Amino acid sequence: MTQGSGALLVGARRREQAAGPGAARRMRGTRPLAVVAAVFTLAQLVLVRPALGLGWDEIVYVSQVTSHHPAAFFSAPRSRGVSLLVAPVASWSDSTALLRVYLAVLSGLALHLALRCWRGLFPIRVLVTGGAFFASLWITLFYGPQAMPNYWVAVGALITVGCFLRYRADRGARGALWGIVAGAALMAWMRPTDAVYVTIPLFAVALVSAHWRSLLALITGVAAGAVPWVIEAYAWHGGLSERLAEASRIQGGLGWHIAVDDQLRSLGGRALCRPCTGEMPHPVITLWWLVLPLLAVLGLVVAVRSRRTLPTLVPLACATTAALPYLFMIEYAAPRFLQPAYALLAVPVADALWHLVRTPRGTWRPVVTAVVALGLAGHLAVQLTVVVFTVDRNTDSRRDWARTASRLHDLGVRPPCLITGYEAIPIGYYTGCSSGATAGHNENTTVDEILRTADHIPVAHLTGPGAVPPGYARPWPAHPISDLTARVAPRWSRG
Repeated sequence: MTQGSGALLVGARRREQAAGPGAARRMRGTRPLAVVAAVFTLAQLVLVRPALGLGWDEIVYVSQVTSHHPAAFFSAPRSRGVSLLVAPVASWSDSTALLRVYLAVLSGLALHLALRCWRGLFPIRVLVTGGAFFASLWITLFYGPQAMPNYWVAVGALITVGCFLRYRADRGARGALWGIVAGAALMAWMRPTDAVYVTIPLFAVALVSAHWRSLLALITGVAAGAVPWVIEAYAWHGGLSERLAEASRIQGGLGWHIAVDDQLRSLGGRALCRPCTGEMPHPVITLWWLVLPLLAVLGLVVAVRSRRTLPTLVPLACATTAALPYLFMIEYAAPRFLQPAYALLAVPVADALWHLVRTPRGTWRPVVTAVVALGLAGHLAVQLTVVVFTVDRNTDSRRDWARTASRLHDLGVRPPCLITGYEAIPIGYYTGCSSGATAGHNENTTVDEILRTADHIPVAHLTGPGAVPPGYARPWPAHPISDLTARVAPRWSRG
């Protein structure tokens, strides 16, 4: 052993002795949280195939930082957080499997960190149960390894709220103050409007209780994360109010729209429910969603009786403000929208479950424990079934995009090229082409520009089932591809 390494070992032993047995106990106490995060990571890799192709929204985010594909149109509601998150892999590798593994590992580490922020506020058993509940939702398992923002807003919400409560309990905890900044910045980095909704109750508590450092930390975090989005608003959208108005228009116009039934319909594995029609999923699939608010209320009752109201009331309030716009302000649904609310509800709900199965003296209630255990087992079975079904369905749709891309290559549409029309963004990405639209939410070009482009590179227009092609593409040679019709500019068509 060298002299330097010996000195390091001696120093480490001295620090351990100075810390005493309390530090060792705290370290052992967090191991179950690490186990939850590790199982979550492995479950993602097993259930969500690493080779699963990129989805529509993922393509938009990933294409901004990759050199292997042209950048897709980036609409007003989107933020650059996900693009920066995937840049360490997507900027140099075109491997979807590598990106999935990277995001699965990163999401597991983030969950572990977020749960650690709640130490001292609830017993470890409650944090483990809450973390396991959130991690086992099919929505969390499916979107954890995907290049999407909502899971990261949920993690940021857990970090922000947990650190806010810890700093309020101990103003000497400077680490918690920096955690507020980091968590709020992460949320705003991913989705600025979600960060505002989540932190409304925190701002209120900080103002009422005159916690000025907490208030400053919240303002700093949200502002730091939202700066790129605001700069883009003035650079490319005509200003902040104009970008917010455009984002509202793309989302169907924010206002009074009851989307509770739409969220219920989406629980069967629908990634996007727009328009949200069709039958409701089987009651077994939606039961947990209806029970969740009841358990949350029970958790609050338990907290009030135990005289520790605030650590439960604050996350419940933040979960409520996070969910309100997606339940009552938009006219469509996607289950991932509510991930921040589920994450914040998980800890109070876990506290309520432990109260059900154990008496205040710490003894077990055998009958209630058996019922709760049976319910949780059934809940887990349902979540795993839905995630497998969702993965299978999305795998099929993304293979269809890849097959369409292969057929377009056969027709002479090869990079550099341009795809317009039906599902132009995902099919364009799989083909290696740019994508264009002359109308709708992703409008980024005109007919004249498309025709000029066709003089220099291959251009194809895709017509969906039962649709009529636009005037500029009608004279082009038509080629059926499955249930689509591809019309390729005559100069480039090989069919």
